[in-house]
Amino acid sequence: MSKSVTVNIGEIANFSCEYSYNHIHDPEIIFEEGKDSIETIYSRWKMKERFSISDEKHKNFFSVRITGVRPDDGGVYLCGVWIDRHSYSYSIINTVHLHIIDSCCGASETVRVNSGETAAFSCEYSKDQKSLRKIIFKTRNDIIDEMISTDDKWYQKERLSIYDNRQNLLSVKITAVSPDDGGVYLCGVWINRHSYSYYIINTVHLHIITKVGLSSVSVYSGGGLMINCEHPQYKTKPKYICKESDGCSERKSPGVQDEWMENGDVSLYDDTRAGVLMVFFRELKAADAGTYRCGVKESDYTERFTEIQLSVRHDAKYPKRVTESVYLGGEVIITCQIPEEHKVNVCKEDDNHICQNISSSKLTEMSGSSERNEERVVTVSISNVSVRDAGVYWCGAETRDTDLTFISLNTQIQLNLIMPPVVRREGDSTTGPFMTEITDFSRIIIIIIIISVCVILLLIAGFTLTVCKRRGDAHSQLPTIPSDGLLYTAVSFQKHEESLSEATVRFSKNEIHSDYTSVSHRMRLN
Repeated sequence: MSKSVTVNIGEIANFSCEYSYNHIHDPEIIFEEGKDSIETIYSRWKMKERFSISDEKHKNFFSVRITGVRPDDGGVYLCGVWIDRHSYSYSIINTVHLHIIDSCCGASETVRVNSGETAAFSCEYSKDQKSLRKIIFKTRNDIIDEMISTDDKWYQKERLSIYDNRQNLLSVKITAVSPDDGGVYLCGVWINRHSYSYYIINTVHLHIITKVGLSSVSVYSGGGLMINCEHPQYKTKPKYICKESDGCSERKSPGVQDEWMENGDVSLYDDTRAGVLMVFFRELKAADAGTYRCGVKESDYTERFTEIQLSVRHDAKYPKRVTESVYLGGEVIITCQIPEEHKVNVCKEDDNHICQNISSSKLTEMSGSSERNEERVVTVSISNVSVRDAGVYWCGAETRDTDLTFISLNTQIQLNLIMPPVVRREGDSTTGPFMTEITDFSRIIIIIIIISVCVILLLIAGFTLTVCKRRGDAHSQLPTIPSDGLLYTAVSFQKHEESLSEATVRFSKNEIHSDYTSVSHRMRLN
């Protein structure tokens, strides 16, 4: 087994060597091929500086690590096991070509090409490098997929061609590109053709984009549009939508998964359970018309998309805006006009003004009638209306094309909830049934009134408690008799002419319920 690995000067080189179960107990050994000899790099008795080995016996491979690589570390390494410890017999299990590159000062660029087209890029080198051998690497994760080395002015291999103007420019072309051509390409010069050291003059990141379909949709200015882009085989891969007129330079993506996010003038939702990217345009304008790409990133260097041609029409009739009022628990009828053969769709705006699907149990589609050959009027009812049903609804046409679903919204319905008539008892004064239409403003007024009444009641209660407390304090200050038993008495003073010096005083303990003493002073003249 043979593999090629690239690593920058000064970094760490890592590669692995797999062996069969039969060699699980045999000692590991590593050789480096020289020009005329083979040097032992690692064995049980010898270990070269900066080299180390980690054996993963339960996985049947060992890993080789070289720290702080230098240009002279480049070369061919032979991984093996020692078959007979008492002889010089080895089994070579892997051959690793280690290429040391210096890319500190090289340029870097990104090239995006549609699948089937031609990818072209160039690499500029200095005049003192024009006589050096040129080399092209194609890598993925630091593993070299392909290497081309040439001294020729013109070189071609299948779909890849290289032209060297022998002045300062190396031009590379790849015709009829496919997703397999995606990756990182390194343009370089061979510092020493007898070593594995190179100077990289340009790094090219080649992205291959595959167009898988084409769809078109027409909407009315001022209306809304929901686009569902389906990628069931790439559920968790990053998804995006972009406009071709600006070269798809601004790719709109949710940034997070399974959550609605605002991105400019659109809202996006990446549904990882179904593998669907939902894109919602609100209040469409003429400037929104154009060609879009709804795509998914398959890998770091490959992606696929469906092309969408969006046209925006102006019509004074659309979008229609109507207001409906319905009693709590009642039924509301929504009427909208959609093209023939299209499915009707009704959705409700949430707090973020995103139109969300309504449960089918709440909707009943009634028979539609055709006004013209190309359009029909559809009636939809919402039954058993509750407080949560109040709000803004949209009605429109739903169409499907392969992996795309379009919902074009052209009718807006403001649904208000009406409280049922208040039932009065016989004898109550009333001027007739009373109805209150619940709106956002009226709810606020009701809440303010309730809070005000509660505050007034609390103030009254506090004032009453204060007065009662003061009265209790005054009563506790009246004079009392400190004896063990209370003494109550009634005193009556009488004066007679016959005996002016005599007075009668009577005491009684029978009046046990009196708190105070009663005194009566009378004078009788005979």
